[in-house]
Formats: sequence, structure tokens, C-alpha cells
Amino acid sequence: MNEPVVVVLGQASVPIARKLMTALPGSTLYGLTGRTADVDVSINNFGETVRSLFTSNTPIIGICAAGILIRTLAPLLTDKRHEPPVLAVAEDGSAVVPLLGGLHGVNDLARQIAAALEVAPAITTTGDLRFRTTLLNPPAGYQLANPDDAKSFIADLLAGATTRLDGAADWLSNSNLPIAPDGNLTLRVTERAVATTPDCLVYHPATVLLGIARQLDPEQSELGQLTPGQLIPGQLKLEPLEPDIATAIAQIHQTLTEANLAIASIAGVFALDNDMGDPLLEAIAHALNVPLRYFSPADITVRLASAKVPAGTDIRATQAVLTAVGATGQLVSSQAASGLNWAIAIAAQPVDPQTIGRSRGQLTVVGTGPGGAAWMSPDVKEVLRSATDWVGYKVYLDLAGTLREGQQRHESDNREELDRARFALELATTGKSVAVVSSGDPGIFAMAAAVFEVLESDAKPEWACLDIRVAPGISAMQAAAALVGAPLGHDFCAISLSDILKPWTVIEQRIAAAAQADFVMAFYNPVSKQRT
Repeated sequence: MNEPVVVVLGQASVPIARKLMTALPGSTLYGLTGRTADVDVSINNFGETVRSLFTSNTPIIGICAAGILIRTLAPLLTDKRHEPPVLAVAEDGSAVVPLLGGLHGVNDLARQIAAALEVAPAITTTGDLRFRTTLLNPPAGYQLANPDDAKSFIADLLAGATTRLDGAADWLSNSNLPIAPDGNLTLRVTERAVATTPDCLVYHPATVLLGIARQLDPEQSELGQLTPGQLIPGQLKLEPLEPDIATAIAQIHQTLTEANLAIASIAGVFALDNDMGDPLLEAIAHALNVPLRYFSPADITVRLASAKVPAGTDIRATQAVLTAVGATGQLVSSQAASGLNWAIAIAAQPVDPQTIGRSRGQLTVVGTGPGGAAWMSPDVKEVLRSATDWVGYKVYLDLAGTLREGQQRHESDNREELDRARFALELATTGKSVAVVSSGDPGIFAMAAAVFEVLESDAKPEWACLDIRVAPGISAMQAAAALVGAPLGHDFCAISLSDILKPWTVIEQRIAAAAQADFVMAFYNPVSKQRT
């Protein structure tokens, strides 16, 4: 789900919006053009904007009458299982009313906002109020297997029925639910694949961990015959056997079925750095809809003297999953087939995979456009929202907007492009998601060229594992051209007048050649403090 958006209709609502946004790191303030100032995004049409946000699964907080939001979104209300949270907040901050998105945490969001405004949320969900928990919306680390049975189940509880708790979960045992040993209903918490019935809600905890490694060709190396406790060198690169993605996923599903484990209980996929960037592993994690995390050989402290590893295969998958699951975990299975090794373990408690190992580092070079949020593409905004770190020249970082909680900003001088690129790449190798910020388009006299130049010149092996891409932006020449008509409608060129990286004689030659060829010319960097 996306970060929340706060929508205001008039300037009087902006102070309350900013106040409640302190409880919503990463949120964005939308305001009507001509009626609001000091907002993050100006909009021309309230209805179209709110409906677009709703269909893109974005939580919406409207500082307006509840009826406005209801009438605006009414044509889109078809399935409550796919509705993002929608709340109405009074202009003076005196009321916080959750309207939609009960299955996606709208009441919890209302409590966050109400706490920031120091008021009581107007929660009307009977089950939430009476039981102090939401059975339809379990906390992180749990997934409800049969939501279609929950409505009648909750209705029975509200009518006076009691329920047994089969399994352990603090959020259930510490609630106000009518839990009794002889209850005629059942709340079951298990990682096992069990049949569901209307009188039993099944919650799958995130306790199943999957370790994966490419099976190396034993003809190339003796690594195919590793003994328990051995480690693979950190930068080992051998040709792996090539399994089909669909086949690999089907075999993992079969292993889970044989072990009677629910796919919904898989918390994450774990591997060693050797396989970082492998598209097969990423495809498996994507198919299972879980994070993919990595360990370096130095992270591996687990010895496998007692683990049953199939003959003829290496043990990296088992090492990865046992390191992830910890000392209290239990190895369930370790198998190999079709060029892939995998191992399954069960943790004693639900795990947060984001706190285990590290992710594949990402580096995205973004262009924020010629200035202002309205000129910034949705793709660039999403990269900036999701990045852990911003790297760039101070002026460009200022144009990118404000950081959300937890993000880090790294400033450098505008003339230190290659060093900035090296710093960003090294930062990404630690598992961070780094946004290298340029104005305009990052590929036009900007940071994309510096990043790829350093990648080629330094050629560090650890950089080859990074996920590197460029998110384009509107260039200054496009913005300028739009103001005067269509000067770039035919052949054109762009020339920088900066002689820092090339002599002025070369610049003169290029201008003359472009003029002789009858190009329209867009001039960049015509003046600076050092160049008049």
C-alpha cells in the first residue's frame, strides 16, 4: 500500500493537515489550486484526484465533510477487501472519522491521527470497540486464511458466543475476546496447511523461512560435494545450472505441501551474497510475495554437522535459512532439484524479515524536473519516497522535497560528481536503497553519466550485484521549450557551455558545427560563479 495522502480544499485546513501529518511519515499534502498554498501537490479537480488515489490503493485523509468523500467515492465501492483506508477529519481537528478500509487498518490509522490531534477517534466498528482487536485485520506477521468466514464468526461473538484459542498469539490472548477452553468457536494460529470451516478462523504466522541457492555445476568445481560446516568464498562466481522458473516454484510448492506448511506462513527468502541479483531468486521471492534477504559468508555462524544435506549438493541454502531462523528455529527440509537447492525452517515466533540479513542494494538516479513537485514524475516521487538515502548537491536535494522519518540525506558540492557517484554506490552495497538526485533529467548533463562512468572505470565486483536504474525527469530544455511553443519539434541538439570538463575550443567547434547543420540549439550552463 502507498503512503497516505492528505487532501485539503482550502487554506484554513493546511495547519491541521500539517499537524496530523507528523503522525504519518512519508505522507503528502494535496491542495486545490487557487485555494491553497504551501502544499506538496496542487490539484485542479478534487473528485478526479481522490478517485485516482483510491484506485491506486492510496490511503486518503480528507479534511472536509464526510459526505463529500462518500459521494465522491460511492461509484467505486464494490469490494471492501480491496479498499484502502479513507478518513474524514474536521477542519478544526475536532473529529477523526474512519469511513472505509476496515480490512486495511483504517481504525489504527484513525487512532494515530487522533493522537496527533489530541482527540478521540470516532471509531464505530463494534468488534473493534468491544474486543480491542480486529479479527479481519491481523497485525503484521499474521495472515487470515479464511476472511470470507470472518463476518459470521464475528457476528456470533457479538451475539454471545465464546471461542477457543488453538495456538499462541499475544494480540489474541491479550485482547477482550471471549476466550474460553470450551468455546464453541475456534481461533487457530498455525503455520500448517489446515482446512478451514465457518466456525474456525485460521491465522498463519510468518514463521516459515526459505533458504535458496543456485546448484553449481559439479563438473566445474568440487564445491558440489561440500561437507557440513564449509563456507563458500564471498565472491565465488561459477556457472550455475539453469532451472526453469515455473519448475522451480512448482517444486518449492510441492516441498511445502509435503511438509504440510502453508504458503501464507512464509516470512521471507534467504540466500548468500553469491547469488545476489540472480533473477531466478528474485522471481521466486516475487511469486511468494515476500522479501529476499542476503547474508555474507562472515554472517554464517551455523555449523551443519547434524543437518541432513542431500549428497552431491552444496549447503549454502541450509546455512542461509538456519542463520535466519536463529538458535531456537528448526530445520524442516533440505532438498535439491533442477539446478536449485532449498531448505525450509520454522521459527518459534513470527519474524520480521526486514530485520534479518540485508536486501539487495538499489541505486536509482532520478531527475526531479526543472523545479517544483508538479514537474516531478510519479515514478520519481515513488523512488524518493521509498529510498532509504538521498545523495546529491544541496540545491537539488532541496528541490526533491522533505525527507520522511528514517531517511538520510547526504550533501556534496556540485563539482564532486564522480566522488558522489562512488559514495552512492558504496552506500548501496550495504543494502540501502539510494536515490542519486539530479534536477531536470538525470541523463542530460547530470548524475547518470557520472554513475555509469564510475561503474566502468572502477569496476568493483560488489557493484555488479546492485540493482541500478535511471528514473527520467523533465529536462530544463523541455520546460523552456513548452513556454515558447514547439522549437524542438524537429532536429535539435543540447550543448553545455561549461568548460570545466572540456576546453572552450571544443565548445566553439560544436556550436559552429550545429549552426552549420541548422540544428535548434539548447544551451546549458551558460554562466556560474566561476564562469562569466
